[in-house]
Amino acid sequence: MTQPPAHARVVIIGGGVIGCSVAYHLTKLGWQNVVLLERKQLTSGTTWHAAGLIAQLRATANMTKLARYSQELYGTLEAETGVATGFKRVGSITVALSHERREEIYRQAAMARAFGVDVEEISPAEVKAKYEHLNIDGVTGGVYLDKDGQGDPTGIALALAKGARQRGAQVIERTCVTGITRQGRRVTGVDWQQDGARGHVAADMIVNCAGMWGHAVGRMAGVNVPLHACEHFYIVSEPIAGLGALPVLRVPDECAYYKQDAGKMMLGAFEPSAKPWGMGGIPQDFEFDQLPEDFDHFEPVLEAAVHRMPMLADAGIHTFFNGPESFTPDDAYHLGLAPEMDNVWVAAGFNSIGIQSAGGAGMALAQWMEDGAKPFDLGDVDIARMQPFQGNRTYLFERSRETLGLLYADHFPYRQKATARGVRRTPFHRHLLDHGSVMGELAGWERANWFARPGQAPEYRYSWRRQSFFDNVAGELAAIRTNVGMYDMSSFGKIRVEGRDAERFLNHLCGAQMAVPVGKIVYTQFLNPTGGIEADVTVTRLSETAYLVVTPAATRLADQTWMMRHAGDFNVVLTDMTAAEGVLAVMGPNARALLQAVSPDNFSNATNPFGTAQQIEIGMGHARAHRVSYVGELGWEIYASTDMAAHVFEVLHAAGQGMGLTLCGMHMMDCARMEKGFRHFGHDITCEDHVLEAGLGFAVNTGKPDFIGRGAVLAKRDEGLDRRLVQFRLNDPEPLLYHNEPVLRDGQIVGFVSSGAYGHTLGGAMGLGYVPCRGETAAQVLASSYEIDVAGTRFAATASLKPMYDPASDRMKV
Repeated sequence: MTQPPAHARVVIIGGGVIGCSVAYHLTKLGWQNVVLLERKQLTSGTTWHAAGLIAQLRATANMTKLARYSQELYGTLEAETGVATGFKRVGSITVALSHERREEIYRQAAMARAFGVDVEEISPAEVKAKYEHLNIDGVTGGVYLDKDGQGDPTGIALALAKGARQRGAQVIERTCVTGITRQGRRVTGVDWQQDGARGHVAADMIVNCAGMWGHAVGRMAGVNVPLHACEHFYIVSEPIAGLGALPVLRVPDECAYYKQDAGKMMLGAFEPSAKPWGMGGIPQDFEFDQLPEDFDHFEPVLEAAVHRMPMLADAGIHTFFNGPESFTPDDAYHLGLAPEMDNVWVAAGFNSIGIQSAGGAGMALAQWMEDGAKPFDLGDVDIARMQPFQGNRTYLFERSRETLGLLYADHFPYRQKATARGVRRTPFHRHLLDHGSVMGELAGWERANWFARPGQAPEYRYSWRRQSFFDNVAGELAAIRTNVGMYDMSSFGKIRVEGRDAERFLNHLCGAQMAVPVGKIVYTQFLNPTGGIEADVTVTRLSETAYLVVTPAATRLADQTWMMRHAGDFNVVLTDMTAAEGVLAVMGPNARALLQAVSPDNFSNATNPFGTAQQIEIGMGHARAHRVSYVGELGWEIYASTDMAAHVFEVLHAAGQGMGLTLCGMHMMDCARMEKGFRHFGHDITCEDHVLEAGLGFAVNTGKPDFIGRGAVLAKRDEGLDRRLVQFRLNDPEPLLYHNEPVLRDGQIVGFVSSGAYGHTLGGAMGLGYVPCRGETAAQVLASSYEIDVAGTRFAATASLKPMYDPASDRMKV
């Protein structure tokens, strides 16, 4: 048996389809000394029993790009390697059994067109014509994708492995990684065991492709890979006479999918309450193993399936299969460079879509490793989105019970996770609950999303139309626009940058000028060398040697990691201060009056102009008042140490009772920022969106001699913009925008809505989206007619390059 070499450029841990894809794509880029170690036999963990469904459409444009790449790759692998992959394009049908589900799948169909995917909305009768065996009782509509396919998971993995071997990779089976050696923020190699032999491979880097072992392998490497195995059930029928080729069929309202293969029918399930597995660790001898049958657990799905597919009533069950697959806390896989280490990469946790994702994920990760930068925005799956606490095993057990079922649950906008809640709470948590707050969760933080009125149930009732809290949010926004409101911003990340080189470091990192007076607040971006946006932050100078960087709640770890990796020889210390201070935003025309009622300090423009911070007394305590606004109104963010935060809330709330102070939530903030055209990182601005095309050139100071991305900004100014970020408002006040709805210019799809919310002040749904504009002036862009496709219906939209609400930003500066 071949033993691993003494040294490798990269060691890939795990020989499932993902590890094989990473090895294939690295060698395709010309990498040498690529070593893949598999503890048992290739595909013996999860890959071998995967269903092999291969769909094109995913939730975002870039995830769809990766899925389509997988399809195209699998179509050529057999010719390249001689290994049969079983890949064939059979098409797929998704059917809805409710009007809400039909709205969802029709919105997905519209999104598919925006992403360049061929799709067709079909009626129940047309569903029946394409799938004669289906009982269409209760079917309200369907979506058909003719290029979707299916394949043999084992064949695909083995073909990828052979392709890697043909270009020099060493793929070594029955070799278990027993330890990973580290020095500082780098791994130095892996220890291995093969039969009775032991050894060590010195490695320049590793890739964790260990699937359901990924969490444990991550711990060996000093990195957090939150995932948990769950039991996944399917049955395969006895051969059914006359059963020919059929599209893949999904009936998400019954938690079921169907696949015809070799004259048999497979029925698989993503049931609402899953069964986590392997809490005590995965057995050492696990290889091509099945888990015990649990017919009682599967029976409700089977009963519905017999009604939906009557031929199953007469077909015997050939196989009842139960095998483990790994699931992540948010149902998105993990890809990229681990935040905790500088040479540990991850590709794991594929949530039952590993086969359709493997080709694209392997390609994207290999290119990222080659270039040292993401090939395009991968924020949806970037491992840096995971918070450290999410590696907690109790948390993963509780959350994984839900995430398997969420694959086929209604994907309503604003839908909140129900499990593993309450982990991170702000200092105002109990106060907000006592006043009717309805909590949502982001990065583990419990956040007040909206406030129920007396007599109203403080809970979400989901819909694709106007949700139960629509009027609540309208009232909260009206208070912000006309009087005064207060909301909790404590979950936003707070990173203290301190040291003698703090100013010089931040000037290197940020597009804006950081050589500002103490107390000045600067809105800026971290840019990458192509001018893309890696972070969207405010930076407050606290002293000559200290700054506070405020980031979105979900990206604090990613942003701090970016800062750390660019710290180099700068004399700075980075400290996460997020939990050290509670933050209350006091916003609206009467915000100044409220603050003057509780503090002896001066909040006038002369003393505390927009974009400055000052230390204040408030009640019987101290705080820091930052005069900034994400809602487009006069206002302050009040930073109080956590020991005084509750007191500050009580003082402000009591003083506000005579002024009509309204407690507000995050949904209001999103509606307000949409009216103002303020960008949201991860949706409207990402690492592949140029800062000038995002309309943020005002936040970049090219007069500085050296900052990351300066050359790309100057080049774009010279060559002109290829696209512009445009604000839209639907002229019809009824339909709603969320994101990914197609944008049509003069009747042709030119892009999609990057984010959307309802503009209660402006009387219609609002959206942002990029529009191609090469060689055009701003006037020419706006001279066109625009429509937005909502679930297949086009609605006329008004377009603007300036904020539709208070375009001169006078209200924030009064």
